[in-house]
Amino acid sequence: MSELPIIDFSGMYSADIESRRAVARHVRAACLENGFFYLSHTGVTADQTERVLAAARQFFDLPEAVKLTIDKSQSNCGRGYERMGGQRLEAGAQADRKEAFMMGTELPADDPQLAGLSHYGPNLWPEGMDAWRAEIEGYRAAMIALAHRIMACLALSLDVAEDYFDPCFVDSISSLRLLHYPPQPANAGADARGAGAHTDWGAITILLQDDVGGLQVKDGDDGWIDAPPIPGAFIINLGDLVPRWTNGLYRSTTHRVINRSGRERYSIPFFFDGRGDYVSETIPTCLAPGELPKFTPLSVSEHLAHMLSSTRAM
Repeated sequence: MSELPIIDFSGMYSADIESRRAVARHVRAACLENGFFYLSHTGVTADQTERVLAAARQFFDLPEAVKLTIDKSQSNCGRGYERMGGQRLEAGAQADRKEAFMMGTELPADDPQLAGLSHYGPNLWPEGMDAWRAEIEGYRAAMIALAHRIMACLALSLDVAEDYFDPCFVDSISSLRLLHYPPQPANAGADARGAGAHTDWGAITILLQDDVGGLQVKDGDDGWIDAPPIPGAFIINLGDLVPRWTNGLYRSTTHRVINRSGRERYSIPFFFDGRGDYVSETIPTCLAPGELPKFTPLSVSEHLAHMLSSTRAM
């Protein structure tokens, strides 16, 4: 492949099942190839995406001392501000040249329903920015609604009921991350990345990019496919839980970011990862007669905790 497919998602809003299945067939083809595709006509307005990108720029323009008041070292669930170089996604490479803000479902640290599970708890918010917080929370709500519909489409693409994945996403780990990538210096070194080569860890990612570009997706020949921003479209990619569900039929593909534009780059990925104690098991329609599952059942929290601990920059 030289470019990612663009899929019109409007049919998934139709009451006609055949219209929804037509979209699912396109999604299936993309998931069999590399699990990356553009999604257009999603119902999310350009006005909302422009506002949330402006909110991202507003946050990262704050003085470092202000951002550090909500440093993620204060959180037991990975929320808050992550300073530049705080993560290394690619083993052996330099620390990632990015800074981040992470938020998720707002829950008190002592919520009894979720006791003992990782990745749940209170968010950390900058003081005196209530309107900014409302913008971030509103966008995350829109992403949750879109993600549920995408999971229904994935279910159709696998010949199971549209609500097949619903139990996984009750009280799910669904987090929003604001990212800022400064321009890549000319002398940064061959192993310098904005985000090192990695796969995403959960179920699906919905990525909003600004107009700068820099995302690359690995292809089957060890080359890289550029995934530039397309106005009005999100990039969707599968995370590592989906191959577990599909016995390796659908792919979670390595990708990276290198910002060679000379400009500041901002992006906002939304990670839809499932309920922490949900145990992923192979979908029956993904097993041929007599075929055995390739993956050991594992809870979402166990999987995410392992992946997170392996990518902290020292």
